[in-house]
Amino acid sequence: MIDMDMHCTGFRRRPAGGLRRGHARRTLVGLLLLALLGTATTATASTAPTAPTAPAAASGAPTEPAAARWGDRRLDEVSFLTTHNAFTNYEDSRWSSVNQSESVRGQLEGGVRGLSLDTHWYERSTWLCVISFGSDCYPSDVYLCHGECKTFAGATYALPRQSFHGTMQTVVDFLAAHPQEVVTVFLEDYVSADQLRQSLGRVRGLSDMVFRPDEWGVRQNGWPKVADLVTSGKRLLIFSDRSDREDLGVMYDRSWTVSNFWSLGDLGNDLTCVSRWSDLPLDRQEPGFRRLFTMSHHRNVPTVLTAALDNGAKLRNRIAEQCRPAAGGRDPNFVSVDFHRLSDGSGHTPASIVGELNARP
Repeated sequence: MIDMDMHCTGFRRRPAGGLRRGHARRTLVGLLLLALLGTATTATASTAPTAPTAPAAASGAPTEPAAARWGDRRLDEVSFLTTHNAFTNYEDSRWSSVNQSESVRGQLEGGVRGLSLDTHWYERSTWLCVISFGSDCYPSDVYLCHGECKTFAGATYALPRQSFHGTMQTVVDFLAAHPQEVVTVFLEDYVSADQLRQSLGRVRGLSDMVFRPDEWGVRQNGWPKVADLVTSGKRLLIFSDRSDREDLGVMYDRSWTVSNFWSLGDLGNDLTCVSRWSDLPLDRQEPGFRRLFTMSHHRNVPTVLTAALDNGAKLRNRIAEQCRPAAGGRDPNFVSVDFHRLSDGSGHTPASIVGELNARP
């Protein structure tokens, strides 16, 4: 530091001892002032009211009012884009025949809110482990297969094997990261209730999200508002084509839904919208309760070319001219397609068509 006494002749240099004494006095005064200030601050803090602390946001809590997103619409008044055989895709495993291009996570990120999955029991095979040189050494478990889990690699199953609980964990993790969303899973179910129970029991966070219609009195009161599902956190619906697992929170589809016949035919020209179940017409009426309507729109054998032809204007017109009238004037709640991103160039895609349905009064 520059000594100003040496350069400013207008000031007389003080003896060194005087500087030390002056510095000591200033230091003492400063300490006294700091002590007084600290005492006053402490007293003020102790008498001032404590500001309320905002509660920490709960994990998965909505980041915006649910009603702002969903309005007053009930679950049976909303449409969701759904993917047929969502697990057979190019990204999750090495399938040679696929129904979707993206992984399950990618489908969810791309706006899909309904997933159809096929559950099968796979019994560990030492023989497959040996002949695959160690690449197919999987434990006995519930896996996603498109037929028998040991028959044709790439066609009826794929490697790496896709466990059901792993895919459901992907769904739950997505919902946890997107607290305004609702996802529905449809199971083509080839496992026992106990096997399904054990698999679902390994999915972290699932039990807190599963919607149970009996707890909401759906049969007596109808489906709840979607905003109420979001607010409650019960944002995962699971349906199965087997009836003995409702205690798991897995709804029997024939008890809660209506559905059209699943295929457009080999040539894609069967556009009629007839019920999948002869005893459950699409316009089924029940006092105080309306079933959810699942509409399938895909061929027997999926290809990217045929999906592109089917997913645009044909889908839009089929809903308006066939399926809506057959269902008593109501729109489908789940629109299930193959290769959901593909379309015919008409300007209509499965996602935009579902958006139009949700914009209807």
